[in-house]
Amino acid sequence: MWIKNIDEAAQSLTIAIPLTRGTYKTRIKKRSFFNEYGLPVATKRESFSQSCYVEWQIGYDVTTTDIAKLKLTTLQDECFIAANGQNKALYELSEYIYYFYKWGILKKIPLLQVKNFLQTLSESDFIDNPDNFAIERSQPVPKKVLDIDFFYSQVKYPLLIHKFEPYELLVEIKISEKQYAIGVQPMLYFCFPITELKSDRPLLGRSAETKEAADFVINRKNIHIFINMIKIFGILSANHNKDVLAILDKILS
Repeated sequence: MWIKNIDEAAQSLTIAIPLTRGTYKTRIKKRSFFNEYGLPVATKRESFSQSCYVEWQIGYDVTTTDIAKLKLTTLQDECFIAANGQNKALYELSEYIYYFYKWGILKKIPLLQVKNFLQTLSESDFIDNPDNFAIERSQPVPKKVLDIDFFYSQVKYPLLIHKFEPYELLVEIKISEKQYAIGVQPMLYFCFPITELKSDRPLLGRSAETKEAADFVINRKNIHIFINMIKIFGILSANHNKDVLAILDKILS
């Protein structure tokens, strides 16, 4: 995602959210209740409804050597060294927090409180610790399908949901296997109703236009959600923790 407009006077950020391009980090899905499994919506064919929501795999940095992605941040020169040793610029979560701290809406003490909390954590505290949340596999049992013999088992992946009261805004943490290494990886998604988006034309009851994007506005009323989100990022794993601490140091400096 990218910042479409920075309103210094109103002290707000307008974030562009693509509605049709599933290759981006956002997808439009639908479900009746927040704990249901969301189903993807073909937004150019299906009309938006009250059951539609945005699933955003929100991040907090961008690698400075990735020129294409680096263009998405407005803070290309605000960099830190990530846990993996790479030089990264503030982006998305860290970008938003940076501006609201600069404007004086976010104060130093709450950021220090998050930092101090994250510094107290040990390896056993993080969500990626298998002793805390493990992927469960049932014992395989014989099962015949169309006269072909199989062994059938079930795999259960942990899912954590945090709701930002009093809003219908959620954080979902999905825990799955790492693709290219041993262990698990927690993935964080920011989910909110389609009605939180602003557009020149009302979204409900119509389908999306080609390459259409809608606006999500961050202001003094909802910025606290993003502080809580960066805190949650800091408990996902030791590497996330180191990244978030480096980001907070960068913003506070």
